[in-house]
Amino acid sequence: QHTWKKLSMLLKKINTVVFLDNLKQNIIKNIAQELDCGFDCYLNVKTNEVIAIPGISYISDLDDFEEAFEEDFTRIENNKTDFIKFDVLESYESFKIMELFVHQLTDQNLKAELGNVLENKKPFQNFKNKIDQSHFRQDWFDFKQREIEKKVATELKISKARAQK
Repeated sequence: QHTWKKLSMLLKKINTVVFLDNLKQNIIKNIAQELDCGFDCYLNVKTNEVIAIPGISYISDLDDFEEAFEEDFTRIENNKTDFIKFDVLESYESFKIMELFVHQLTDQNLKAELGNVLENKKPFQNFKNKIDQSHFRQDWFDFKQREIEKKVATELKISKARAQK
């Protein structure tokens, strides 16, 4: 009887850890997807709520933008210490992800073509065009998602470590 109770408690703890780990992974995945779409993200570490707001480069009318996201900005401002901000990737970060993808390719022809694309004018546009015409399109999307998730997970660890100091 006593052993079953211990076993039951242990299984509940394991299930809780798995649930929390899955929740954390889903949050990281969600933030990474939003960042890839050009949104800044704010994670409320107490509630796990994610607020996504378009990056400044997507804004044509600042007044409309501020009005549309006023409630979100107010929540973030009123609870600053509860939120971690994740910024849209800088172009150099996106470029680095493209370089990493090219480096790991096994198709030597595409690897050479994409390497050349990255060294010339309009690397983002030309990389996209070349990938879209290849059999590696989904591999690229999956790779980019994983890399952004790694960045988010790292930022999350750093922010939580700072908060514990």
